[in-house]
Amino acid sequence: MAKTKELSKDTRNKIVDLHQAGKTESAIGKQLGLKKSTVGAIIRKWKTYKTTDNLPRSGAPCKISPRGVKMITRTVSKNPRTTRGDLVNDLQRAGTKVTKPTINNTLRRQGLKSCSARRVPLLKPVHVQARLKFAREHLDDPEEDWENVIWSDETKILLFGKNSTRRVWRTKNAELHPKNTIPTVKNGGGNIMLWGCFSAKGPGRLIRVKERMNGAMYREILSENLLSARALKMKRGWVFQHDNDPKYTARATKEWLRKNYFKVLEWPSQSPDLNPTENLWIELKVHVAQQQPQNITALEEICMEEWAKIPATLCENLVKTYRKHLTSVIANKGYISIEINFCY
Repeated sequence: MAKTKELSKDTRNKIVDLHQAGKTESAIGKQLGLKKSTVGAIIRKWKTYKTTDNLPRSGAPCKISPRGVKMITRTVSKNPRTTRGDLVNDLQRAGTKVTKPTINNTLRRQGLKSCSARRVPLLKPVHVQARLKFAREHLDDPEEDWENVIWSDETKILLFGKNSTRRVWRTKNAELHPKNTIPTVKNGGGNIMLWGCFSAKGPGRLIRVKERMNGAMYREILSENLLSARALKMKRGWVFQHDNDPKYTARATKEWLRKNYFKVLEWPSQSPDLNPTENLWIELKVHVAQQQPQNITALEEICMEEWAKIPATLCENLVKTYRKHLTSVIANKGYISIEINFCY
């Protein structure tokens, strides 16, 4: 694995002389005790540049041989969780001593960058197949069908949560000045649970869930959701979307939906990336964080205000581009297609 010793100038010149004398690469290699490939490389260089001298090159020579680069690239491709220390040890056992920054730079040149692993829902094979089935069945649905869907979801918002990244302009050594810091509270300082819905026409109702939601409470929320359908001027036969939370799929809830003529979109489990409401939650959390609420009451008020401000054009665009969610799932062979906002 270590880089081979460079041939002397005299040896390289002797190779060229023997080549000009009519000897083959194999014969030259046997005579000088060299590999045929080495002899061939020297001859090709001489034919191209008319010299056997080392050609000028920019920057320091690579510390890792091409074979070593292939080895570490193959290692991280098979196991992306391989550490730089592991790769340093692998190369050292092969005879090449390098540092961790060298590993970084080498892999970057191969298009590989060390990044934080994203948190996504655990997908079992049955989930992957269900997601693929859903995406393929609905891939060619007309845009008008998605415009007639009311999408819904729940989310949690912390009072002092990390809902957005903020940068500050400051002088040196002023990083801890109150103006330049973001206050945090253990366990987020409290939170509120929200249930919301929207359609291509705009945001629907946003409801704060003050207690642990059960099936009865959810059915009460759904009865209020009928008001959203009227406010959003949904066409007859509109479709309701929710995920497979047990309280949503309970027998009593299913019966209630049937009696009230709710047409429900069949939904694959573990598929938050297929629900465009996730995009609205991100939008809401960023704007709420900018308001910097100081207590739970203010947090709820600001959430309601900012939800009402969400433009109908944003909702319309989310629905218009919904096919991209489906194509992404298919392209990812059923696995999560976008980063989900798990940071409350």
